[in-house]
Amino acid sequence: MDTYTKSHDPEPVGGPAVSDRPVMGLADDQPAAGGGCHGGQELSKAAARSAGNDAVMDRLEADYPKGPHDQPQSMCPAFGSLRVGLRMRRTATILSGSACCVYGLTFTSHFYGAKRSVGYVPFDSETLVTGKLFEDIVEAVHAMADPAKYDAIVVTNLCVPTASGVPLQMLPKEINGVRIVGIDVPGFGVPTHAEAKDVLSGAMLAYARQEASVGPVLAPRDGIKDKPTVTLVGEMFPADPVVIGNMLEPMGLAAGPTVPVREWRELYAALDCAAVAAIHPFYTSAFREFQAAGRTIVGSAPVGLEGTDDWLTAIGESCGVAAAKTDISRNAMRGAITAMLSENRIDGRITLSGYEGSELLVGRLLVELGADLRYVGTACPKTPYSAADAEWLEAQGVTVQFRASLEQDLAAFEEFDPDLAIGTTPVVQKAKERATPALYFTNLISARPLMGPAGTASLPSVISTAIANKDRFVKMQDFFEGVGQGDTAGIWQDTPKDHSGYRAKYAKSVAKSRNAVDNGESVGC
Repeated sequence: MDTYTKSHDPEPVGGPAVSDRPVMGLADDQPAAGGGCHGGQELSKAAARSAGNDAVMDRLEADYPKGPHDQPQSMCPAFGSLRVGLRMRRTATILSGSACCVYGLTFTSHFYGAKRSVGYVPFDSETLVTGKLFEDIVEAVHAMADPAKYDAIVVTNLCVPTASGVPLQMLPKEINGVRIVGIDVPGFGVPTHAEAKDVLSGAMLAYARQEASVGPVLAPRDGIKDKPTVTLVGEMFPADPVVIGNMLEPMGLAAGPTVPVREWRELYAALDCAAVAAIHPFYTSAFREFQAAGRTIVGSAPVGLEGTDDWLTAIGESCGVAAAKTDISRNAMRGAITAMLSENRIDGRITLSGYEGSELLVGRLLVELGADLRYVGTACPKTPYSAADAEWLEAQGVTVQFRASLEQDLAAFEEFDPDLAIGTTPVVQKAKERATPALYFTNLISARPLMGPAGTASLPSVISTAIANKDRFVKMQDFFEGVGQGDTAGIWQDTPKDHSGYRAKYAKSVAKSRNAVDNGESVGC
């Protein structure tokens, strides 16, 4: 990237809520056929290909390969890309999908703090089949494309439009100076909401890279750094980029933008870097754009003593920093992190699982803090940029499972009988039912500083406190024993009765009927 130009924004933040515009609404009738969460994965994929979306499906399957099972059990993946767009300044979002999906996604987004409305183009079977839906989308983006309010409009196809071949790639690339970015994020093509963040980030980086290749582009809102920068890829606790910046300063480097970005112009600064740090290793589409721009990708992250030392060495080598300057930062971090490790320890057996993409990094930190970590499961795939973390954990005797299913996470909990289970909601629920302390990974673990000395100090307190609550869980389990389980589940006016005998009799009847069908016998009513 050669040049920046000065900013001349007419308005720093997006305009009126999208819900005030005529493109909003709810479909009166949704298509009876097509893809979707309940239509079957293979049926949806076949429908998408037969509708002309071969290129879309080929790219999704290459970028986001699934595991031996169908795919991880996670929330709708489109939540990830939707959340990225809603966090960006001067960016509007339009969803194209079934009304029930749009309702669920917008509800979840606002539950997680979104303060903007989401555009929605309603459709029914007729408009979907005849192509009128695409025309309606084109009309919607033209109506919204106001350069005084927006830098970009993101249009997202959910399952049904993708399976039906609604061609977002045919949308105009720009209207009145407002960029139009169309992406497909079907549940049958993008396994997790974490990877959906990459779908949008990659699409935006590709657009920005093309813009930068043909002429001057806007400078970042806070100006251009006077040092070579390292772009950070992956959503982190707000303090982590600051901590990383402090590590890089003695090396003559600075922390650049964090991808996903918070404003379009940050994309140019992200591309204009000395190296890219794959803090979260699954951003395949984004990394492809950085590599096309000639940038080196460095895996892992500065977590714990060994992780920080290895990462600083790799960054220094990638950026051509003299070893003596890199050693200044390495030595400072060794001293600070060693001191923190001596003061902060974790005593207990732990299993860990999640779907954010930082599970292996947290696992490394737990091991160095003294935890007896037995299992790390992540819904994200194994990539070249997570290989070093996986090898390190496995060398410490930790079982690492990529594309982990809920069943694998629960099996690990049963096998290792931990003092603390860190995991997704169903894993935490299962653990607490067994009177085992548990912490939800997304809200209680990944939403903490993890990098450098700050990361070493952030986890022990919450984890040790949780492990110490074992007696409380046992007391609650004893107090509520037998309540809300089996025949006693639900709300009752009277004391519930034992129906186990009826169930056994019914089960025998069903088994007898199945045997008769398998043997070709007729079965009467």
